[in-house]
Amino acid sequence: MTDINALKTEITSEIEAARTPAALDDVRVTVLGKKGRITALMKTLGGMDPEERKTVGAALNVLKDEIAELIKSQEKALKKQALDERLATETLDVTLSTRPERSGKIHPISQTMEELVGIFGAMGFQVAEGPDIEDDWHNFTALNFPPGHPAREMQDTFFLPEDLSEEGERAKKLLRTHTSAVQIRHMQEHEPPYKIVCFGRTYRSDYDMTHTPMFHQMEGLYIDKNVTMAHLKGCLTDFVRSYFKLDDLPVRFRPSFFPFVEPGAEVDIGYIKKPDGGIKLGKAPDGEEQKWMEILGAGMVHPNVLKNCGVDPDEYQGFAFGMGIERLTMLKYGIPDLRTFFECDTRWLAHYGFDPLDRPNNAMR
Repeated sequence: MTDINALKTEITSEIEAARTPAALDDVRVTVLGKKGRITALMKTLGGMDPEERKTVGAALNVLKDEIAELIKSQEKALKKQALDERLATETLDVTLSTRPERSGKIHPISQTMEELVGIFGAMGFQVAEGPDIEDDWHNFTALNFPPGHPAREMQDTFFLPEDLSEEGERAKKLLRTHTSAVQIRHMQEHEPPYKIVCFGRTYRSDYDMTHTPMFHQMEGLYIDKNVTMAHLKGCLTDFVRSYFKLDDLPVRFRPSFFPFVEPGAEVDIGYIKKPDGGIKLGKAPDGEEQKWMEILGAGMVHPNVLKNCGVDPDEYQGFAFGMGIERLTMLKYGIPDLRTFFECDTRWLAHYGFDPLDRPNNAMR
């Protein structure tokens, strides 16, 4: 037992003298390793008588545990000492510039939609939504499209396989060609008056610099008991002047035909040609020719459309309008080719996109 106590004192001194993790590990190996001193003593237990083996074995196990705990404690102290020395001597140059991080941009279509919501929201319009896949009735028939109308033909519309309706009849499905179907659904599901705008993807079989198979539309609907063409003109005049931020922007309403309105009109805005061949929206100076550009379509909702939605045309009337969001975006932000909106080019988005924290005002002025 005296030898064990002396060994403990000797090993304790070696542990305390170890000033580095490497030196401490050497002590651990020489004491507790396969050929260590305590391990060697444990091997001598087999040659002792039972009583002595029991006493010496217990003492060696206690020694082994105490030495292991001392090594662990010294290791912890050495790590703390190393950390303290590092904190005392190591410095960080906080003047070094950070790595540049790429920031995302808001897509011009999303920006324009938010601007439109802000403008028409200030006029009291609410946003309505509907499905991209429609049936023939909501997309055409309810909107007063006759059976032989060209828009029903395959070259304009993406038709889907026929499906069975709830009544067991075959129903023709298609990708909606306009968001007007949202107006039909809203009128069917709610009681008048209606004052809504609807946004969404629409689909037509066309592709060039000014047409794509998928594009975005916004349509508006205002139905009440005393709504007139004057309300339509005032609403859309205020809209285009607010959107393009030109209080004197010329606006012209030109008669046109749409199956779902009567009378119908194309809405034109004025512009002038610049010497470099570009255009500038606004009123032409005296002596210069005023140019006109079609911007959207509108009109008073046809009585047949109101009847199809269960609304009495003798009691209610109103107006509807529709426009392509890409076209509005191209005109305001100088984007020349419609197809680039859908090419997923991050360089294009970096150029034409908007900083999420610094964007144009969305509300009506």
